[in-house]
Amino acid sequence: MPEEVKKDEPKKKGILGKLKEAADDKEEQLAILSTFVRLGILVWSGGILTLAYIKLPPALGIPEQKLDPTFIASVFTGVLATFGVQAAKKAGEGGSNGGGITKADMERLIAAAAQTAPAQTIRIEQAPVQITQGPPKSDESYKM
Repeated sequence: MPEEVKKDEPKKKGILGKLKEAADDKEEQLAILSTFVRLGILVWSGGILTLAYIKLPPALGIPEQKLDPTFIASVFTGVLATFGVQAAKKAGEGGSNGGGITKADMERLIAAAAQTAPAQTIRIEQAPVQITQGPPKSDESYKM
């Protein structure tokens, strides 16, 4: 008897296979992959920071680790910054609003920009400058 020919069953795709299928462009694939790498680093550094500040129960049998969390905190805040999240400053640091612009400051800036929008200022550091219409003079006339 001839063996039965099995129909092609679709193979189960892993995470990378689904990623390739979802994003055809290589740049999109790299952007998604870099996002996952950053998320992995964020979770890792957040976990290490958490373990640095909590005391584990003695029943787990894990000895207390004494480590300086400064480096891990800088990695954590650096990865957060790549996602556009910044740590807020305390009230005493850098002004009352953490170094940001107040609503009144923003309104003054908008009003000043609206008044100067039709004009342009050009500052020239070298002299003499002549602005004329017509063909340029020969290079010899510019020599001093």
